[in-house]
Amino acid sequence: MAEAFRTAWNNADADALTAVFTEDADFVNVIGFWWRGHKQIRHNHAIGFRDMFPDTTMVFEKTRVRMLADSRVAVVHARWIMTGQRVPDSTPGSPPAGPRRGVFIFVCAQQEDGRWLAVSGHNTDIINGVQTHLVTESNNIQAVHYRPIS
Repeated sequence: MAEAFRTAWNNADADALTAVFTEDADFVNVIGFWWRGHKQIRHNHAIGFRDMFPDTTMVFEKTRVRMLADSRVAVVHARWIMTGQRVPDSTPGSPPAGPRRGVFIFVCAQQEDGRWLAVSGHNTDIINGVQTHLVTESNNIQAVHYRPIS
């Protein structure tokens, strides 16, 4: 399911992106807008693909699937990096914004026909420099050491 979302994103295809969700799914974007159902999810992603993300590429750096409820429900975490986002109010041909990073969380349910669809999706930006602790790849927590700005 997460790979289908990523493929739809990279193709700027709002219909294919919407198809990975159940009809009554919830989606919360990186700034906290909460969309409910196919109509809102499709409409808002179509605007994004038209205005901000038409040439973006999203890559998943790390994914984790955790099965729940007799393996018919899953929580999927996908850490992503995206390049190619348009700068607000940029003129055609302007260089894109720098890379962005974030984490998707999807709650997925296996449908009667065997397909996996997201009943909920939540996208969170990773904002460099605001972390107070980092988790290493070996799951150890270490403090961030900030350097004074000169």
